[in-house]
Amino acid sequence: MISVAGNEYVLEMIDIEKQFPGVKALDHAQLKLRPGTVHALMGENGAGKSTLMKCLFGVYKEDAGKILIDGVETHFAGPKNALDNGVAMVHQELNQVLKRSVMENIWLGRFPKKMGFVSHQMMYDKTKAVFEDLDIPVDPKTIIGRLSVSQRQMVEIAKAVSYDAKILVLDEPTSSLTEEEVEHLFKIMNKLRDKGVALVYISHKMEEILRISDEVTIMRDGKWVATEKAEDLTTDKIIKLMVGRDLTNRFPPKTNVPGDVMLEVKNLTGKYMPSCIDVSFELHKGEILGVAGLVGSRRTELLETIFGISHHESGEVILHGKKVENKDSRTAIKNGFALLTEERRATGIFPVMNITFNSVISNIKSYKNGPLLSGGKMTKDTAWVIDSMHVKTPSHRTQIRSLSGGNQQKVIFGRWLLTKPEVLLLDEPTRGIDVGAKYEIYQLIINLANEGKGVIMVSSEMPELLGICNRIAVMSNGHLAGILDGETATQEDIMRLAAMYI
Repeated sequence: MISVAGNEYVLEMIDIEKQFPGVKALDHAQLKLRPGTVHALMGENGAGKSTLMKCLFGVYKEDAGKILIDGVETHFAGPKNALDNGVAMVHQELNQVLKRSVMENIWLGRFPKKMGFVSHQMMYDKTKAVFEDLDIPVDPKTIIGRLSVSQRQMVEIAKAVSYDAKILVLDEPTSSLTEEEVEHLFKIMNKLRDKGVALVYISHKMEEILRISDEVTIMRDGKWVATEKAEDLTTDKIIKLMVGRDLTNRFPPKTNVPGDVMLEVKNLTGKYMPSCIDVSFELHKGEILGVAGLVGSRRTELLETIFGISHHESGEVILHGKKVENKDSRTAIKNGFALLTEERRATGIFPVMNITFNSVISNIKSYKNGPLLSGGKMTKDTAWVIDSMHVKTPSHRTQIRSLSGGNQQKVIFGRWLLTKPEVLLLDEPTRGIDVGAKYEIYQLIINLANEGKGVIMVSSEMPELLGICNRIAVMSNGHLAGILDGETATQEDIMRLAAMYI
């Protein structure tokens, strides 16, 4: 398809360079996008994908290079300027006004008016029309904070479409979607592609990339590596281009050997619905227990109830034969529990604070020296986090928001390990992380189990659960539907249990 101005490409990013203190984030990066196509952008965390898109979107100003839209050199002053010119981006980490309605979030900053006043009826009608076109079953008047993460993501896509975007960037759009929701998203993407919209699709899920994309651009260390037709690629070839080496095994060997029972969860029911219902299981010392289930199965609620940030109505949690009362996160940490949350940006990191702050904040009491904090001890522990977690960063003073998603996750892992936990509760620990960094996270989890830690890990990726977990507990609509052996279970077994109480 030829773009409006007669150019083959609707977007050309040529020799883009971007330097941050101590880091060259982009080094002659390239991206050329044809209208009416899905173009995947791939690379390890830290490869420069997000930085390149932020240069396009006007968040960053490139140091060198050209950005051409329909053959015309363009520089946006910021995201608003980009949106007004038909360039939209749906970010992996959702930034929405949670206490306002869906339609208000979509039209924020450009509310439709009638006779000088904001017209809620026009807002509703416009939102309804977009939702009907995209087949999104959400009431525009619903408070957005009441929606699931997947529904909120669909709302963000609808918002981008409402700008009549000709270029739409989707950053990890399927990271929290079920298979059924992924199918719905792909239908929306195909519909937009048929209308001539050019889509940039950022994802680490190889099977999805090969299925939905027309072309694939791969980056490594801020540089362009290759642009290939999707039909000419395989998973192994993509991985080799991304990491610069063959990665024959996606998962490290399970070297951990589960021992005696360390944790017992008995008849646990959350106080406020929706939550877990009468859930009982055991966790062994040195065991990795996976938690599977569809979106809405209350996997996250189970972890939050064990950790104490969601109150329980009945049941008990027993650690090393002793009943523990995790009334809140502070008590849970004191009792030897750690919780790595699903929404890294919203509930995991302190984005404007540096790596030192993000590393030591959960263990702050141990740094007290009278009325002051010991800066030397905090620096020493931060250095341990950076070294042992292999965090790529220019300095411990770097703001954590400037790190890649994988490196942010490693800092959070390090933070919790400083609290010396007995039980680690991991909610989607590899969400939005590339294949190379995933392997490091898997190895880290197995190493922790080898040290005798008990690990409970929620994941939406069944191959991941089968790849590193000793057993897999399957949740279905708040109930524990069954527990499978990690060596013999299949994806079909997991899905069968996941649908038991639906």
